[in-house]
Amino acid sequence: MKPNPIFTHIVSRIVVYALGGNALSSPDADDGTNAPLILAKVMSDVVDLLEAGWQVVITHGNGPQVGHLLSLDSDTSMDSWVAATQGMIGHDLSINLDSILQKRGRPERTAVVLTRVEVDPTDPGFQWPTKPVGPTLDSKEVMSRDWDIAETAVGARRVVASPLPMRILDIDVISTLVEMRAVVICGGGGGIPVVQKGEYMSGVPAVIDKDRVSALIAIKLQADALIISTAVDAICTNYGKKDQKSHSIISVEDAVKHMAEGQFPSGSMGPKVGSMIEAVIHVPGLKSILCSPGNAIKALRGETGTTISK
Repeated sequence: MKPNPIFTHIVSRIVVYALGGNALSSPDADDGTNAPLILAKVMSDVVDLLEAGWQVVITHGNGPQVGHLLSLDSDTSMDSWVAATQGMIGHDLSINLDSILQKRGRPERTAVVLTRVEVDPTDPGFQWPTKPVGPTLDSKEVMSRDWDIAETAVGARRVVASPLPMRILDIDVISTLVEMRAVVICGGGGGIPVVQKGEYMSGVPAVIDKDRVSALIAIKLQADALIISTAVDAICTNYGKKDQKSHSIISVEDAVKHMAEGQFPSGSMGPKVGSMIEAVIHVPGLKSILCSPGNAIKALRGETGTTISK
């Protein structure tokens, strides 16, 4: 196949744009999420970034989607469901974004990469699974299932390991597509977790944090920016208290200090801030930003959101 002559093969500024799975859940979700509106803002962000001269790599969560599929069939392996949701969500994002790009007469087109991520089989996460997945379980299921199960705020749920990502197996493919100026959709749900077993790779029942993988992709691509698009407008300390403070800029040193003080819980802001710190440390000059959907360009200008900097 001949390359598209529209593509110049000249890599400009690269941004990894990470969005949560709630932005892509069904419109009748019972969590109050206005998914269609959020998705429209995400699409607006991507187009704005392209028009501002950025090349965009999109990563995404899959929590609501995996939970729904597990409620329908809890016997299918976790890595298979992560792969399935990568395809489903990637298709939805791709067909929506391609339609917008074509309508606007832009040359870019999307490419969806089924992304496998190697994890360490000795990662402590496998010894102490903590990541809730799937629906709540009744007493019969709790007794009959050979799963790790924990009591959560909504009831008993299956928990799986959440190991740290070691290596993006498909990073060379992603990099090549970026060079061809494609809008690459990859790393869905934190990637398909695999481990090395002798000469072969094998999927494992785990969920890798999406933001950690997004940071690793940004590092490997030597990206110029990492944008974590989430429900809050900025990073706050003393969240929910009278002295809550919203930060527009945080130094790496202060971010690490706040992490150690427990300002950013592991179940919410912790992985996002940790991922932003990792990206800044490993890529000189990278802009590491958190903002709400629809505000990517303004956040890059420092007008909204939070930037973590050296």
